[in-house]
Amino acid sequence: MSGPVLSVGRGVIVEMARLAALEVPGVLRIARAGPNWRTFFLGPAIVVRTHDDRVDIRMWVIARPGANLASVGGDVRGAIAGSVERLLGLHVGSVTVIVDGIGG
Repeated sequence: MSGPVLSVGRGVIVEMARLAALEVPGVLRIARAGPNWRTFFLGPAIVVRTHDDRVDIRMWVIARPGANLASVGGDVRGAIAGSVERLLGLHVGSVTVIVDGIGG
């Protein structure tokens, strides 16, 4: 007999990734650069895909002016992977962070 099974909705994973990324000091916001109408054509700033027992996350962020972009990307990847694995108990396959703008 197996133990209880936890099912986590995609929206929960998206929100967990968003909150984890916003904890990183160099992140200004989670968004694509440019006007808001671009989201309609390009899609949301956080995309979650699940396959087998793994979760792949792709996120677009706007960095704070003066932030080290390589560090921001690495810190966001680590924060997302750590929180999704630790708090949701899911296995993270990949985390892709795209710094799509600075400031503003």
